[in-house]
Amino acid sequence: MKQFTHSGSGTLLTFVDPMFGRNEREVTMHALTCQVGHHHSIFCITFQLLAGTPSTALSGAAAHVHRTIYNANHTQTLPGTLVRSEGQPPAADLPVNEAYDGLGYTFDFYLNAYQRNSIDDHGLPLIASIHYDQQYDNAFWNSSQMVFGDGDGQIFNRFTTSVDVIGHELTHGVTGSEVNLTYLRQSGALNESVSDVFGSLVKQYVLKQTASEADWLIGAGLLTFAGQALRSMKDPGSAYDNNLMGKDPQPGTMAGYVQTGEDNGGVHTNSGIPNHAFFLVAMAIGGNAWEKAGQIWYDTIRDKSLKPSANFAAFAGRTVANAGHRYGTNSVEQKATIDAWNQVGVKPS
Repeated sequence: MKQFTHSGSGTLLTFVDPMFGRNEREVTMHALTCQVGHHHSIFCITFQLLAGTPSTALSGAAAHVHRTIYNANHTQTLPGTLVRSEGQPPAADLPVNEAYDGLGYTFDFYLNAYQRNSIDDHGLPLIASIHYDQQYDNAFWNSSQMVFGDGDGQIFNRFTTSVDVIGHELTHGVTGSEVNLTYLRQSGALNESVSDVFGSLVKQYVLKQTASEADWLIGAGLLTFAGQALRSMKDPGSAYDNNLMGKDPQPGTMAGYVQTGEDNGGVHTNSGIPNHAFFLVAMAIGGNAWEKAGQIWYDTIRDKSLKPSANFAAFAGRTVANAGHRYGTNSVEQKATIDAWNQVGVKPS
């Protein structure tokens, strides 16, 4: 938690690192917010989870993306004015097309990589509203649609600009419809990490990058500070360092694990540890990270043996087991998974 004065208003702000905080089960609002007087700080990033919400699509429906983009016209009224429907040509307004493309890229990634039909695996239509509120430094999933702010131009650019951010948010819905990891301490950090993993893989899939070609940054281009991002999976703790946000606090190993009562037990900080473990697995296996490393993680969030309250060791144990199930005991993939967790100081249980 950091404090600084917003240059536009002169108000002392309490800043929670923008790591995509979201609520817990059944899309009830989680109390991870910052206050400026009686209003939420624009620097608190909050998301809602698709969990326990029935799909409006028919189970078994053909896997076809259905996107609808609305313009909230700088109000808080959702969804707003319809500006682009599935199959229509690009609009003149760039954020319309960025949101449309980002939803499509995420849908295509899950379908082609893991045969998953939308975020609920039942063909859920994807809806988004852009231009939400005034200079809104946020993006969120409200259990039925995506919402994007334009950023204030001082710390954040528009929130439609980073496809990995869009993939991150929608993956909270995927996780929620599968294991629904409890948003607290290590299980919450795993929840955040899973969204970073698949958000990064969406970007790599779109750019056709191998693990060694990827930058492994989350939100590159979202911040106004050149060359800085929200998180680094390759080198946690190095993503940003500036006079407004301070320095990235993420640890990459258990030696730096942060014990805190803030941020639901440091879910956005300690997610750097499983993030780095995934990076190490992907690099050791090589090639396209979504094909094998990603498949192991995807199998794990769908693993009925994984409990919502899983800690790092339990999650690591299931990744090792799933690597063995899919690729064989003592396979290159399983050995890479074991070694990665050992490197970050987590003993799989």
